[in-house]
Amino acid sequence: MSEATGRTVVLDVWCDLQCPDCHRAESDLRALRARFGDRLEIRRRHFPLANHQHALAAAQAAEEAYAQGRGEAYCEALLERTAELRDRGEPVLAEVAEATGVDPEEIATALIDGRHLLAVDADQAEGQALGVRGTPSYVIAGQRLDGGQSQDGLLERIIAIVEAEPATA
Repeated sequence: MSEATGRTVVLDVWCDLQCPDCHRAESDLRALRARFGDRLEIRRRHFPLANHQHALAAAQAAEEAYAQGRGEAYCEALLERTAELRDRGEPVLAEVAEATGVDPEEIATALIDGRHLLAVDADQAEGQALGVRGTPSYVIAGQRLDGGQSQDGLLERIIAIVEAEPATA
């Protein structure tokens, strides 16, 4: 929490790491981080879509990267390579691991033993319960905002919501 600005506002972002729309939404997330710093906590949540063949494996790999302390770097780097992930599959997960300082052998082991599958399933179930149907989708201050193919206006709406949240002592 930022001392100068008060309460931390939480923005949950339901994301499919093979989704080109989620890749495009990254610039908005960077802008929000730059503008609000610690005042806004952005939590990436998993919502692998059935039509993205490698999204479930990517979500599990990301959870392993978080376990190794490199989750955000891993997710950002993987979202830069959504087309490669679509075309080449799991080898891309290992390449991104190496590039971001994540142990690629642990990624492979995690995919085999399914150690992060429950966490991914829990995110997806929570998203479905909140009405998430596609990615990216956002929940902030009790409001669900859907990105999908059009991010138009979403950044401005999120900024307005964060700025409207009361500061606490």
